Amino acid sequence: MPSSYPTRELCEFLARFTLSDVPPHVVERTKDLFLDWIASALAGKDAPAIRRLQEFAVAMGPQQGQSEVLVDRRRTSPWFAALVNAAASHVVEQDDVHNGSVLHPAAVVFPAVLAAAQAEGKSGAQLLTAAIAGYEAGIRIGEFMGRSHYRVFHTTGTVGTLAAAAAVAKLYGLDAEGINQALGSAGTQAAGLWEFLRDAADSKQLHTAKAAADGLMSAHLARAGFTGARRILEGAQGMAAGMSSDADPARLTDGLGTRWATAETSFKFFASCRHTHPAADALKALMQRERLDPEQIASVTAHVHQGAIDVLGPVVDPVTIHQAKFSMGTVLGLVAWHGHAGLGEFEQHGLRDARVAAFRDKVTMALDAEINAAYPRQWIGRVTVATTDGRTLEARVDVPKGDPDNTLSRPELEAKALQLAAFRQGASEAEMRTIIARVWALEHTDSMADWLPAAA
Repeated sequence: MPSSYPTRELCEFLARFTLSDVPPHVVERTKDLFLDWIASALAGKDAPAIRRLQEFAVAMGPQQGQSEVLVDRRRTSPWFAALVNAAASHVVEQDDVHNGSVLHPAAVVFPAVLAAAQAEGKSGAQLLTAAIAGYEAGIRIGEFMGRSHYRVFHTTGTVGTLAAAAAVAKLYGLDAEGINQALGSAGTQAAGLWEFLRDAADSKQLHTAKAAADGLMSAHLARAGFTGARRILEGAQGMAAGMSSDADPARLTDGLGTRWATAETSFKFFASCRHTHPAADALKALMQRERLDPEQIASVTAHVHQGAIDVLGPVVDPVTIHQAKFSMGTVLGLVAWHGHAGLGEFEQHGLRDARVAAFRDKVTMALDAEINAAYPRQWIGRVTVATTDGRTLEARVDVPKGDPDNTLSRPELEAKALQLAAFRQGASEAEMRTIIARVWALEHTDSMADWLPAAA
């Protein structure tokens, strides 16, 4: 085996960099992402799929430990805390996304590093450094796996396992060889298939749960000397060989040390699959520009990339709120009739509003060559609307709300965090404001313990 290969070069970078090497704006953005993740996890409280995973953790895991389960404030082992927290942070579809890799990094990286940091007595600065390692690795591996991977595999479940492993390996202080071994064990466990969308199944939460927990386990095993395939990514029988037809090894080392991909991550403005957001932004802009009422709309064509068709296409008649978040017609119907597609709109109107259901039937998706060519680097939104009085109207959005060039400000992130925490009373307003203040000073935090008070 050659002494240097793309996976090894990536691992050497991950082992070498320190927080002082990271540009200040990237550190600040990582704090933004951490706050967004905690709030998303709290919003998962009492979701049926999360309750079932909590029950599993109680039945199978230890009844005490140093790692917090945020939704019920129990303490357990790092593995079980990562499992539940990862699932909880992905269920309301408000967690972050990186466009180019089509990866939701927060839902797999932060559950693993927080659980491990609490068990190991690590500081906020150490968590930030580890999280950045997880983002940098996960984003590059997602880009490496290519568009073909995403057609069948849920990248956050597959690549997310390696992102979590890289993050915890960095937290543990492993060298390049140790990180390489952790990625090997993570890659051989990586899984996650899109078929669940057709059945409104709970698998998406299992994907993030297992990715975070198994990534943590992979790093823990590597620290103990357990070995994994060194070329699990680009090897002849590695992930790319079995899960991709367009993998590009150059993406694994793209801009290491100069391009900080963490800062490219987008926040979610709508509480739905990110593939719906560009069209939702475009429809909202069109209706405002034309002062159009939903009754005046006869049909909507959402011009999309192939990835949107692959993921959203199977959802024809949503039967759960979570499945409705993968229905382009439902999302556009909520925007048309209620002005937004947020947590409240989905809960109150996503399934029960006859007007939204009727609007859903007016929406079609059409593959657009320009939009498809730009994806996944850029997610362009374009809609064509036919009105009841015979007009044809169009609107286009090149930078959807939440992308780095149209990002959420810190006041907007704080408002979102407060809304997420209040959604199912995951935390009180006072608790959330304390968490917000602590996150903004995270690099000065000596211990990552005790983010929420113990249950009475």
